[in-house]
Amino acid sequence: MNLVEISDLSLRLGGNTVLHNIDFEICPGEIVTIVGPNGSGKSTLLRVIVGALQPASGRVDRRDRLRIGYVPQRLHIDATLPMTVKRFLGLPRRVGRDKVRVALEQAGVPDLGERQMTGLSGGQFQRVLLARALLDHPDLLILDEAAQGLDQPGTARFYRQIEDVRRSFGCAVLMVSHDLHVVMSASDRVICLNGHICCQGEPEQVASAPEYRALFGEGTEGALALYRHHHGHRHDHLCDDTGERPEAAQ
Repeated sequence: MNLVEISDLSLRLGGNTVLHNIDFEICPGEIVTIVGPNGSGKSTLLRVIVGALQPASGRVDRRDRLRIGYVPQRLHIDATLPMTVKRFLGLPRRVGRDKVRVALEQAGVPDLGERQMTGLSGGQFQRVLLARALLDHPDLLILDEAAQGLDQPGTARFYRQIEDVRRSFGCAVLMVSHDLHVVMSASDRVICLNGHICCQGEPEQVASAPEYRALFGEGTEGALALYRHHHGHRHDHLCDDTGERPEAAQ
């Protein structure tokens, strides 16, 4: 079955409707990117999916015992607090040494275990947050602008690592980002959000859609093509009624 199914969802915050009539699903193993302008409700939608916010109407159905790993936009650690990467990964509960080692390897930073968190570069810090999200082998990995603050090459490397994680874990990935030309190129499906779903589909379809160009301008399709590369495998964005991929998409 699908990992998450959202039906006719609306959400109000502070008396304002910030999401309305949202319908989409997340299928096993796919990479989905949510794009949209500032204030379009992208991070709010993620908070609904993880259960931190309750919708005013509609449904959010999650697969039974769904394991979610979450990488936030940012995390502040007091610069005066001595804490190694291994110690950070073991909070709030102790985590076995082998589990920490595997998570750091999967995040592409196998040698950072003894480093101080406050001494990490921006890219290293985000990969440690990724390792933390992978500790429990998630079925769904959620990244909320997780590459924010990285330069363009660093962002591209980070999202290539996410593709490697998808292949290794077989997990689905749901991402939010402003890095359109990098993130969309790493996605199976793109959802363009502006309080409601303006359009969705494969990256090339969305990049050429009038609704997308109205939000991001006419030059975005060329930027998308710049970073296009072949995945280890591609998914059609449709699921059959069992939540499994059609045979032709395998």
